[in-house]
Amino acid sequence: MSDLSSLEPRRLWGYFLELSRIPRGSKNEAAAARWAVEQARGLGLEVEADAAGNVLVRKPATPGKEGRPGIALQAHLDMVCEKNEGTAHDFARDAIQVMRDGDLLRARGTTLGADNGVGVSAALAVLAAKDLAHPALEVLLTIDEETGLTGANAVRPLWLRSPRLLNLDSEEEGELTIGCAGGVDTSATRPVVFTAPGEGRTPMRLKVYGLKGGHSGIDIAAGRGNALRLLAQILGEVVRAHDLQLAAVKGGNKRNAIPREAVAVVHVQPSHQAALAGDVARLGREWRAALGALDPGLAVSLEPLPADDPAARRVLSPADAAAVIGFLLAAPHGVEAMSPDIPGLVQTSTNLGVAETGERTIEVTFLTRSSIDASKAALASRISAIAALAGFVTHGSNGYPGWKPEPGAGIVKLVDGVHQELFGKPIVVKAIHAGLECGILGGKYPGMEMASIGPSMWDVHTPDEHVSIPSVQNFWRLLTAVLERA
Repeated sequence: MSDLSSLEPRRLWGYFLELSRIPRGSKNEAAAARWAVEQARGLGLEVEADAAGNVLVRKPATPGKEGRPGIALQAHLDMVCEKNEGTAHDFARDAIQVMRDGDLLRARGTTLGADNGVGVSAALAVLAAKDLAHPALEVLLTIDEETGLTGANAVRPLWLRSPRLLNLDSEEEGELTIGCAGGVDTSATRPVVFTAPGEGRTPMRLKVYGLKGGHSGIDIAAGRGNALRLLAQILGEVVRAHDLQLAAVKGGNKRNAIPREAVAVVHVQPSHQAALAGDVARLGREWRAALGALDPGLAVSLEPLPADDPAARRVLSPADAAAVIGFLLAAPHGVEAMSPDIPGLVQTSTNLGVAETGERTIEVTFLTRSSIDASKAALASRISAIAALAGFVTHGSNGYPGWKPEPGAGIVKLVDGVHQELFGKPIVVKAIHAGLECGILGGKYPGMEMASIGPSMWDVHTPDEHVSIPSVQNFWRLLTAVLERA
């Protein structure tokens, strides 16, 4: 990382590179939280952490700004942990290997953590700045945003004193987010029975890979392939045609990331092996053509399974195999409805995110989003109904509210005015089909004015995540100018 030390704004990037050395996957943010506390204490600021692990830092107003309403900056400490197959990286121990690619910053084979490490670093850089005029500041750093917004849910009322909040978790320069969708998780579980495979059969590994994946909210309407759904489509065609026995299905890693890879283990009679390989290759070509330029990297492979793999010694009962394949085919994934009020905005969607065969069960996980609570509940209910028909039992958890846009709020006008001064054009005001912590925090602090900004970053929640260096510079200019005029 030494060649990155000259990046500007230097203080922001310095914090980001330090943070990148600290493992901070969701639910493993304790070390990152301790680091943030140490940074604040080193600056001589008031800091405290709550029982959940959230960190709150307060910085007094600079001279002449004491009478202005305070403002809180908010970001989350955790990151999504995804890596490419073959990348030797332990997210519980290893530092993110940050590298520069021209005007972009990437990581070697893993997610970068710019979501939301840039926001955290910007907030700390504001706290460290000695030449920045601002009203009373609070910096709230939350935990576990990516897997359930646990930190935001744990924030207690009256902890924050500021009447205004600027969230630093948006992902497009020149845009101001003022609303977001709510979400709910659904987990579907079915008990399964294993039997011995037929005599003489060969266990094979059928793999779908090479897809872009992406954020299950931001990228859900981009037409990208879902590896689990494509795997189910292929299994639906070849299992009966070639008298296959299904042993296992596994795909996806996070319920809020579109699955990039999925694998099934099937047992095939030697007399069918060549024909199966031909059908798998043909289906791979057909689906690659169907996805076209939207997701051109789709690949499908069929290869022998190592003899020491547990799936080489057992298969699912025919009833279980049929139920699993049928459920993965029938379960919803993708856009359910577009907003009738905001052109181009997804209103309701679901992500078929994770499926895994365990020792006694198979579990399938969905994340459903909507800016309409009734639509969110209805789609979750439909998933449960389809699951029940396939013999799965469902439970929902981690529901969170949406954030209603308030385009006339003072903070919206402030940011827009500053953006016009700096860049000569109004900022794009929008709502997004993704979860931000503002929805939860707004419920705890009624009347608080909120908005969200950030630099341009792409392919978050995937190993292709990258952030624009010039965009971070403009994000910093906007943030500091807003604080000076606040």
